[in-house]
Amino acid sequence: MNHSLGIAIESLVALLLMLTIGYCMLLNARLKRLKADEHSLKATIGELITATEIAERAIGGLKHTVRDVNENLGNQLASATRMTEHLKRQLAEADNVVRRISKIAIAARPASEVEPAAPKVSAAKAVAAAAQAFSDRRRSDGLAA
Repeated sequence: MNHSLGIAIESLVALLLMLTIGYCMLLNARLKRLKADEHSLKATIGELITATEIAERAIGGLKHTVRDVNENLGNQLASATRMTEHLKRQLAEADNVVRRISKIAIAARPASEVEPAAPKVSAAKAVAAAAQAFSDRRRSDGLAA
């Protein structure tokens, strides 16, 4: 009986060792897959780091470009504002000149061309009105034309 008990125990130990070897083989296969995944994960992380660095440089370049564009637009807006004001002054002066020229033209018109409903103006009064309109005209630098 001792022999059969020893063989049963030895058989049980052999069976357990075979199960252990099978389980170790299964674990070994899983560890190999895990190592392969680790290498691919490291490669992916490396690519992400590289992409992040490139994106950071691009963002820095964009910030610099935005700063330059902002400065240029600010200068151009200030210049456009000055030009607008200058043009407004010139248009106002041109309007005044046109009004004065029309006064001069009306005053210089001969009496025969004057409308019949308008009162007749003497030549001396017409010349005086023309001279007055001409003397009223001033340029933006303050000189009379």
